[in-house]
Amino acid sequence: MRFVLLSVLFSLLAPLAQASEVNIYSHRQRVLLAPFLTAFTAKTGIETNVVFASQGLAQRLAAEGPASPADLVLTVDIARLSEYAELGLFQPASSDVLMKAIPANLRASDDTWFGLSKRTRIIVTHKDRVPEGAIKRIEDLANPEWEGRICTRKGSHVYNRALLASLIAHHGEEAAQAWAEGLVANLARKPQGNDRAQAKAIYAGECDVAIMNHYYYGKMVDNDEEPEQKAWAAALNVVLPNQGDRGAHINITGGGIAKYAPNAGNAQALLEYLVSDEAQDLYAAINYEYSVTDSHKGPSGLPGFGALKADELPIEALAQNAMKAQMIIDRVGW
Repeated sequence: MRFVLLSVLFSLLAPLAQASEVNIYSHRQRVLLAPFLTAFTAKTGIETNVVFASQGLAQRLAAEGPASPADLVLTVDIARLSEYAELGLFQPASSDVLMKAIPANLRASDDTWFGLSKRTRIIVTHKDRVPEGAIKRIEDLANPEWEGRICTRKGSHVYNRALLASLIAHHGEEAAQAWAEGLVANLARKPQGNDRAQAKAIYAGECDVAIMNHYYYGKMVDNDEEPEQKAWAAALNVVLPNQGDRGAHINITGGGIAKYAPNAGNAQALLEYLVSDEAQDLYAAINYEYSVTDSHKGPSGLPGFGALKADELPIEALAQNAMKAQMIIDRVGW
């Protein structure tokens, strides 16, 4: 009898114990995520426990199944979000806060994942060797006048694959491949390095034009620990592409509630916090990211940045076209 009473007591207390925490699987760097979690706990009293890893978390979550302690997944890029979604590792969220704050094109059509901030793929050019206004659209990079003058990282990286997927969505596969062929013909060197390495290559005179995610420029401008990166940034002009037509290609950071989340309510509370004014300001301050909401516009004080006209293509289209984009990348040797 005593055993039965204790079991009943524990079953009643368990939800109360669970209500004070949220368990997060995160692909975002610890230093970038920590300020959000500290602020969330201070506001709600809900403690956060985080597993950080750059790879393998989706496989881990799938292997854990119903026994998984994970409540929430936070990651970057639609490719990584769609990996979880395709494996059936998210559950839908029913939240008026999320639906109101996040435009429909930046969240899953089945409400299983949500964009939390925006990043855009910008063009950077050498201040002296490329006249301002010479490049205005991402499509311009395939023009023959830039032969031997462009640097990029590998086309198969998720950032470039998403960019090409957006061109497939807008122009079709044939035109997207023609663009990729033109880009490859204009490369100054074999694709290599990360985004910041492309800025370094422009500074070093290896090329005049490059593609990079916008926030890396901000990190170089303010990099007191590695002042040589400030010199790289100082050599650049920033081009927010396609501002005169459909808007710049964007990608997202985002998150979704784990399918078997033991603390699903707390996970939803954290998602809702991340689209609050306070958190959206943190995205801009910490990583120069653009707000996912209409009320906040993103980073300020960076040369070349201002209000962003963003492509309103449903972000799901990037995932839907990812395989086609990769096939084009392989065919053209990007």
